[in-house]
Amino acid sequence: MSQKDVDNESFARTAQEWLGVPVDGHAGVLTLAAFLAKTGHNGVRVVTSGKHVSPKGIALIHSFESCKLTAYADPGSADGRPHTIGWGSTGPDIRLGMTWTQKQADERFAADLGSFEKAVSNLAPKTTQNQFDALVSFAYNVGTQALRTSTLLRMHNAGDYAGAKAQFARWNKNDGKVMPGLTRRRAAEAQLYGEP
Repeated sequence: MSQKDVDNESFARTAQEWLGVPVDGHAGVLTLAAFLAKTGHNGVRVVTSGKHVSPKGIALIHSFESCKLTAYADPGSADGRPHTIGWGSTGPDIRLGMTWTQKQADERFAADLGSFEKAVSNLAPKTTQNQFDALVSFAYNVGTQALRTSTLLRMHNAGDYAGAKAQFARWNKNDGKVMPGLTRRRAAEAQLYGEP
């Protein structure tokens, strides 16, 4: 590790302590969103390498995921799996009834979000910020594979943005049943996707 890396990590830790976000020494999307909110610059677009979800996109995801610090069985799955905790985090490491701190939930959200940002950047290389945010929210909920094989993505990449926007509404079912929460989420994602 170079002296520059040490200095950057030290600076990031100090900034994260000041902002009151999880301290990990890596200034990612949560640190940036907290900084912009604290300094009153929510409308500023910060250009970094790679694409990142904006504070508006994070707020959209959080509004539908909500944060649960005790793992629970996903109500949409027939056998009670996968188990979910935090900001909608799932995986083989999540066991029913386990508990996390808010810091653990936020750190896992940042890691999960980074994975979805990378996937959407690769699958849909040409997006506006609002389209990117909507597609990441969509993938965060339905999974990268579902986005990869969707008509929504095919239409987006073909430049048929009106058609892609209309496709969001088709993804409002779980186990064949229309879910009111998914209907609301898809409508919010489609609205954001269509904003200039």
